[in-house]
Amino acid sequence: MAVPKRKQSSTRGAKRRTHWKASRPTLVKCPQCHEVKMPHRACPSCGYYDGKQVLEVAE
Repeated sequence: MAVPKRKQSSTRGAKRRTHWKASRPTLVKCPQCHEVKMPHRACPSCGYYDGKQVLEVAE
């Protein structure tokens, strides 16, 4: 079985993890009410998706 000859340094491990970054979620404007929402989802403020009312929103 293969076993490492020496301990890997913490710097080397940190170099490997440099690209583990959190990214901001993509947001788009709703064409109906112009509120910010996530793409490909019904708007939580007006309830429209693809130009049709799909959710009942209490105002």
